[in-house]
Amino acid sequence: MAPSRDRLLHFGFKATMFSNSDEAVINKKLPKELLLRIFSFLDVVTLCRCAQVSRAWNVLALDGSNWQRIDLFDFQRDIEGRVVENISKRCGGFLRKLSLRGCLGVGDNALRTFAQNCRNIEVLNLNGCTKTTDATCTSLSKFCSKLRHLDLASCTSITNMSLKALSEGCPLLEQLNISWCDQVTKDGIQALVRGCGGLKALFLKGCTQLEDEALKYIGAHCPELVTLNLQTCLQITDEGLITICRGCHKLQSLCASGCSNITDAILNALGQNCPRLRILEVARCSQLTDVGFTTLARNCHELEKMDLEECVQITDSTLIQLSIHCPRLQVLSLSHCELITDDGIRHLGNGACAHDQLEVIELDNCPLITDASLEHLKSCHSLERIELYDCQQISRAGIKRLRVKMAASPSSSSVLSTLSFSFF
Repeated sequence: MAPSRDRLLHFGFKATMFSNSDEAVINKKLPKELLLRIFSFLDVVTLCRCAQVSRAWNVLALDGSNWQRIDLFDFQRDIEGRVVENISKRCGGFLRKLSLRGCLGVGDNALRTFAQNCRNIEVLNLNGCTKTTDATCTSLSKFCSKLRHLDLASCTSITNMSLKALSEGCPLLEQLNISWCDQVTKDGIQALVRGCGGLKALFLKGCTQLEDEALKYIGAHCPELVTLNLQTCLQITDEGLITICRGCHKLQSLCASGCSNITDAILNALGQNCPRLRILEVARCSQLTDVGFTTLARNCHELEKMDLEECVQITDSTLIQLSIHCPRLQVLSLSHCELITDDGIRHLGNGACAHDQLEVIELDNCPLITDASLEHLKSCHSLERIELYDCQQISRAGIKRLRVKMAASPSSSSVLSTLSFSFF
């Protein structure tokens, strides 16, 4: 059972009353420095329990040096602001990483106290802390200049003012998540990247006001960018994403799912400028075709994960190119790609990635897929999951044969753990 709410509320302020004879043998035999080192390996829950054992252990367990990394998500999410204040006063300059993900009761006042006391914080997760406003980012800017990773996803009161503050006070920022902060516009992005040119990961999912101009600022000022998420940024077009490709040659992960205006020009730009690309998610981008994916596959040989769901124009030609040029492919989603046939799966099953790389393939609602495709996938010895919902030409017998084959294969590293399918 986890420690009670009261134990956490009084963290650093209220110790249990212990007797004068509570000094255990272990405390006499081991130096305090060694005990403190042992305590440093314990998690939040265990530390709170240890603090109840004795006066000596209370002091050791609540020593600030043991609280350099705190994640309250799996411990207690309904904490109030005073808990954060108490933690910050106890930990002070020791604290490097704090996750308050989903702590709805924590607001600007508590986070200001936190920022004042924990000036060495490097990683801060406020995902879902909906009481957070621009005032919190102002506090972080003023006191937390060492901040490197900040998660503000779903903090919907955040505006351009926050990004301007972070730009002025947090020059070391490398990773920022402002997904679903839909008040942010190109002006905020412009301010941010001018002061935080070392950004490596930027998550802008659901920032619906962003347009191509915002991407031009990113492309011009963030040459170190590795990860970019633009899912459902509906105003984005080829123009903006091409500037990203040309300015961010280190890009390894791009999510543009739901950006329905983009065309093959993006795939060409990625192929020409971003050879390190590992992850591409372009679900529901229905204008993309085999022509673009051919250019991409021939130039981006490190691709590991591709989400092509509802890229309805692609055919077996795309799978042929991936099978030839992308030996590291591990996860491939082709759901609702209704032109894919058994021949494309045959090439994939015979491709460079098939034997020991491909782990997941999703073929939901691919009506031309038959049991022959399952036969072609028998050579994929690392395969862990196939999705086959609404593939009406797939039979139970075909699935059974594949399961038996994968289970019996001596070179198979894992038997299929999930094989999903349905019939009408």
